[in-house]
Parts: sequence; structure tokens; C-alpha cells
Amino acid sequence: MNEEMTIEEIESQFESEWVLIEDPKTDEALKVLGGRVLHHSKDRDEVYRKAVSRHPKRSAIVYTGEIPEETAVVL
Repeated sequence: MNEEMTIEEIESQFESEWVLIEDPKTDEALKVLGGRVLHHSKDRDEVYRKAVSRHPKRSAIVYTGEIPEETAVVL
């Protein structure tokens, strides 16, 4: 998985998964537009552990599914 992907490609290939993206391309508001996928999983903790072990210089973690209404999101 060393190829650059757009966020649309990432969302369609890794539906309802947590995705670790190296060197993310972002817009002015820091919304992720694409990048290189390092790891993906339905298990959020697994993706966070992978980020810690690989410690990329610049990265983002995105969720490609819908967050349930009863879920709290802290930014």
C-alpha cells in the first residue's frame, strides 16, 4: 500500500474502517484529501497501536463510516 490515494478511493476501498494515512494531503481547513495508506482495520485501537509502532513523521487517522448518533466525539 505505497500508492497515493484520494480520500474518495480510501473511503470506497476501506468502507467503515479506521485508516492510518501517512503524509496526508489536506485543504486549508486541514480536511484530509488523500495520502498513502499505512494501515486499516475495523478496530480503532489496532490502528492507533500501528501508528505508535510505525511513528510516521506526519500522519492522520480517519474513519470512513458513519459515526453513530449516540457516540461522543472529542476534537
